[in-house]
Amino acid sequence: MIRIRGRVSRRVLSLGLPTAWGAVAVTYKLTCPLAQQTGFEARLATSAVFFAVGTGLILHVRHALLRELRQVRQVAGAAQSALLRPLPPRVEGLDIAAAQLSADRGASVGGDLYEVIATEHGVRVVMGDVRGHGLAALGTVAAVLGSFREAVHDEPELGGVLRRLERALGRHLRERARDDDPVAEEFVTVLLLEIGRDGDVCALNCGHPWPNLLSGARVDPLTRADPLPPLGPFPLPPELPPMQCGYLLPGETLVLHTDGAEDARDAHGRFFSLPEALAKAAGEPPQEVLGSVFAGVLRHAAGAPADDIALLVLRNERCHRHASGARGTARPATTSPQPTTHL
Repeated sequence: MIRIRGRVSRRVLSLGLPTAWGAVAVTYKLTCPLAQQTGFEARLATSAVFFAVGTGLILHVRHALLRELRQVRQVAGAAQSALLRPLPPRVEGLDIAAAQLSADRGASVGGDLYEVIATEHGVRVVMGDVRGHGLAALGTVAAVLGSFREAVHDEPELGGVLRRLERALGRHLRERARDDDPVAEEFVTVLLLEIGRDGDVCALNCGHPWPNLLSGARVDPLTRADPLPPLGPFPLPPELPPMQCGYLLPGETLVLHTDGAEDARDAHGRFFSLPEALAKAAGEPPQEVLGSVFAGVLRHAAGAPADDIALLVLRNERCHRHASGARGTARPATTSPQPTTHL
């Protein structure tokens, strides 16, 4: 009740002050004898009065707009924090760290999404990037993440999870189209991973950058295979066999990222080298890897990256188990891979 009264009081005050200032200016002009005179001093005094009133009105409007903007940002930030809830530091023997870096210092809402969930089918991970920013992108993030959090427990196959995400995105876009919101070019890049108890990794990729694998001092892409198109513009193929990507062995680290990490440029237009930054942080805990990469991006882009960046780091700290099969033969590659779709 007190909060409601406070809001009403602020509303009355915000309307009352400009009205009072306007009334003062009109009263002065109509009733003050000085305002009726035509001499230089009288005109100067009248100009000073109206200048003071106008300045006060401008400052009041500016203050009100800034207050409303802060409130909108707080609400948007709270909504995104509820969607991208903090990840636990460890899931099923995997140490985890994740964070976002906004390209706009004043922005609270972005289109990046990630989640890690332990299921009876293994640890399932999603990393995605919605085209666009703002509240529209936040709604798409909510649709995709909400579907993922349910589907990972219900669907025994990773392909079933991806189809659920596609259906959820389609419903969301149709609802937006009914509200006359243009969605013709809306799409989402999505990377799904499943990490088994023995560290075996399988993946489905719809237009997203492949993760990097840190093994000792080496940094390699998890695979160089061509991804599927992003979700949204094209339907998924009839068959969705997961891609077998080898094993995440004890002590090894996977780094998932959005394309903003690779698209950051310096003053000379040179792209940020994510593999080099990861090589410098090889062997460090996930939080240290996260901090090192973000610090490197900010240095490279002079504190102003061109796009939002999300990073998700997973390190296998499980006890050593025997993993059959050679690592290299489990990661298919193409001789001329297509470039990943950039937003």
